Amino acid sequence: MSKYISVGKILNFHGIQGEAKVGYSKNQQDFFCSLKEVFVLSEHEYVPLKIKSCRLNKSFAIVKFEGINSINDILPYKNSLLFVQEETIRESLDEDEFLIDELVGLEVFDTNDRKIGFIIGVSNNGATDLLSVKTKSKKVSLVPFVKAIVTHVSIKDKKVVINNLEGLVEE
Repeated sequence: MSKYISVGKILNFHGIQGEAKVGYSKNQQDFFCSLKEVFVLSEHEYVPLKIKSCRLNKSFAIVKFEGINSINDILPYKNSLLFVQEETIRESLDEDEFLIDELVGLEVFDTNDRKIGFIIGVSNNGATDLLSVKTKSKKVSLVPFVKAIVTHVSIKDKKVVINNLEGLVEE
């Protein structure tokens, strides 16, 4: 069974030809507009919607779906989340990119192979992604997800190695 990941949301209709205003994840406009098909969840089933066209407008995309040609056709989809199959996202990831759910739960070690804690979440401050690391003393520290600090990630070994600069992670 395929796993689906949300990539956007139909915010509203746009014009009278059945186009949709679609919100998408920050900095993912190129990926979103490269999609040929998305899915909506309807009555516990993922229903495909083929994308006919996609154009960007400020902070959202204007999307035309095949077979949706009027306001009445698009209105039932208003506020629906749009999904893609996990494999679609994996194909577009670079070698040093990961899905958030792959990182959460990984153990964090320093460069001396001493366990510091584990990742409880991932966020973004606008400049970079941040790993929320919970230490053995239950403190949470934000670690910038940059190569100079996060030196190694192994999903297979469930391990992340960081260069624990002084004051970065309070144990």
